[in-house]
Amino acid sequence: MFGSLDISVSAVTAQRTRIDTIAGNIANASATADPAGDEPLYRRRVALFSPGDTADGRNAPGVHVARIIEDPAGPRYVFDEFHPHAIRSGPRKGYVAYPNVDLATEMINAMEAVRAYEANITVMDMTKTMASAQLELLT
Repeated sequence: MFGSLDISVSAVTAQRTRIDTIAGNIANASATADPAGDEPLYRRRVALFSPGDTADGRNAPGVHVARIIEDPAGPRYVFDEFHPHAIRSGPRKGYVAYPNVDLATEMINAMEAVRAYEANITVMDMTKTMASAQLELLT
């Protein structure tokens, strides 16, 4: 029974990291420069899950975030010739390069992550209820 709690805890932790990653993507969707004014374009990040819970240094059932990668897709370009970061010459003159973040995709991913988080919380509550009922039967 405590195994199911451990699995749900690992899933909740992984989904929380996924939600944090998605929130970062949404926050930077319109960023065209960093705070120093440089223009290294933000790249969408994705949390990659892997089976097994390595929190205790063992390969137990569950899930964990193996790593967070950057999406290799190119930037999206929006025409805005008066933007301070607009491209000044070449075939993309007047366009501004924005991060490769699609807000609709990020919102759908966020809803999915929240639902998975809630589902695992529900499993934890059900496991707790079952353990409580089992203790009542034993006493």
